[in-house]
Amino acid sequence: MLNIILFGPPGSGKGTQAFKLKEYYHLLHVSTGDIFRNEIKNSTPIGIEAKSYLDKGHLVPDELTIRMLGVFVEQNATPEMQGIIFDGFPRTIPQAEALDKYLEEKNTPVNVVLAMKVNDQELIKRLMNRGITSGRTDDSSEEVVKNRLQVYYNQTAPLASYYQKQNKFISLTGEGTIDEIFEHLCAEMNKLIK
Repeated sequence: MLNIILFGPPGSGKGTQAFKLKEYYHLLHVSTGDIFRNEIKNSTPIGIEAKSYLDKGHLVPDELTIRMLGVFVEQNATPEMQGIIFDGFPRTIPQAEALDKYLEEKNTPVNVVLAMKVNDQELIKRLMNRGITSGRTDDSSEEVVKNRLQVYYNQTAPLASYYQKQNKFISLTGEGTIDEIFEHLCAEMNKLIK
């Protein structure tokens, strides 16, 4: 079973490419943001617990995030599933350690981290455009977008060295057409499958 982490800053195209990879390689797409929103919307016990943190302006604890992720994987695993693609998770080293522990218990480690590199000006342009087209408030002003990028560089970018030490980190360009970027990702995926 393949476990792939799609890594990169906001606006790098992770969601778009994760969906394409999911379809092409028969992977379970795990987006913790989507899982949180769904669990909260459906008022599940885990969703209610997560909402209690979010309502206070706190981050959801890593332990709860991993538990929620585990429930999602168990509920959505199918026999034809070839693996999991993690989109935008983990975001911190403690989350990466918790994910490693969870996957070790399943005897199926992270195989590769595919990092999509995009320059900041392009990221800002993409995010501002997404804010206009999708109505997402977190992409609505340049100041908010720049703050999100700074949070990424401070909290999430250090994961690169965490996975480089495990020889699992591959950096690819996240610039070009959607199909060109997909081809680069597929070239790396195909090396894993051989």
